[in-house]
Amino acid sequence: MGDGVVFAAAASALSAARGRGDDLSSPFVVVVGVTGAVVSTLGDPLGSETLSASDERAARLDEIQIDLGEGPCWQALSTRRPVLEADLGSTSNGGWPLALQEMRGAGFGAVFAFPMIVGTIPVGAVDLYSDTPGPLSETQVRDAGLLAAILARKVLGWALLTADTVAEEGEVQGVFSRREEHQATGMLIAQLRVSAADAHLVLRGHAYATGRSVLDVATDVLNRHLDFTDTPTV
Repeated sequence: MGDGVVFAAAASALSAARGRGDDLSSPFVVVVGVTGAVVSTLGDPLGSETLSASDERAARLDEIQIDLGEGPCWQALSTRRPVLEADLGSTSNGGWPLALQEMRGAGFGAVFAFPMIVGTIPVGAVDLYSDTPGPLSETQVRDAGLLAAILARKVLGWALLTADTVAEEGEVQGVFSRREEHQATGMLIAQLRVSAADAHLVLRGHAYATGRSVLDVATDVLNRHLDFTDTPTV
């Protein structure tokens, strides 16, 4: 299969995933051509948890970083940029010394971390590793980033579904709350230049992350107290 077909199949598999029981890591391994991959949520608002690992070493890579609270996945999420460490043996990155020591001891050759973010909501990260050192190509970095963006929306969506019962308690106010929600979604479409579905996901995700009702957040958007114009969407 051509690279485009492989990527399309991986994107389709992630888009069709129904929850953490599905294989969320193998599509990255197949597309990028690394040894293994691991997907996790990190910090607030979703908590830190491994969602999917392609193998035991990938799970160990995540365990190191979650246990220590540092590492390329945390750096990627905080900077909103991929962290590309093509040779852990010679890297000069001093941002996560304890995790680096553990990764070297475990024999990881290269680690690449991609943030999962939806609007303003930090979701988690995807970590890829190779047993041997070596960089990723621009195409590999682009493809991994696109797949991470797809998965970020899915993971946040699952979290919101779980929290729907609680979240909707503050929304049961008849047609007016829904009308304001739809209007605010329209404003987010213009501000973020994304689809209606993604704009609505950002609206609900921001409400979930800040512990507020969707109606309250929608009202702030409509009153221009909350503006997402300069917020990156990936």
